Amino acid sequence: MTHNALTPVAQKFILHWGEMGTRWGINRTVAQVHALLFLSPRPVPADEISATLAVARSNVSTSLRELQGWRIVRVVHVLGDRRDHFESIKDVWEIFRIVSEERKRREIDPTLHVLADCVQEVKADPRGDAYTRANGKHAGVSDGDDGFVRGDYPDADRSAEGRGETAWESDYAAGDGEEKGDRIKRALKQRSNEVTKEMES
Repeated sequence: MTHNALTPVAQKFILHWGEMGTRWGINRTVAQVHALLFLSPRPVPADEISATLAVARSNVSTSLRELQGWRIVRVVHVLGDRRDHFESIKDVWEIFRIVSEERKRREIDPTLHVLADCVQEVKADPRGDAYTRANGKHAGVSDGDDGFVRGDYPDADRSAEGRGETAWESDYAAGDGEEKGDRIKRALKQRSNEVTKEMES
């Protein structure tokens, strides 16, 4: 497969996915490699990805490692071929669910741990800054029994409307594990339908 083997539509999608990747904080090549694998009906080896996208083999290897780290691309083996081949998850909603979980694990969870440590240190130090302690409380930062920082807004309206959220945003934030995965799918589908209706109106 070469760059010229891609259809105009495939080229357009891959280029767009690369552009969107940069807006989401993802390297352009990583996003393009994912787009190619997403479109491919069969697993693709790294050298073929490199030739198709006209990207250096080293960049392709780095991109594949990152995509495997996100759990949306995996290595497969093809009978009669010693090379590693790669394929992407094809279910869009499953990709969104996995990426959401990974972003929570990489970005939100570490921050919660640090905030929990900060709260505990302020509480343990009798010389702790009263201003910091008071503002932490007003900001909704308090330590939970499990060591995580929890949001605590006693004067706030906890309904979706009171938080300024739409129903789909509220569903997205609720639940955990498999239940949350189902909620995320429903929430994203609901939002997709809302956007479609807005575009048609």
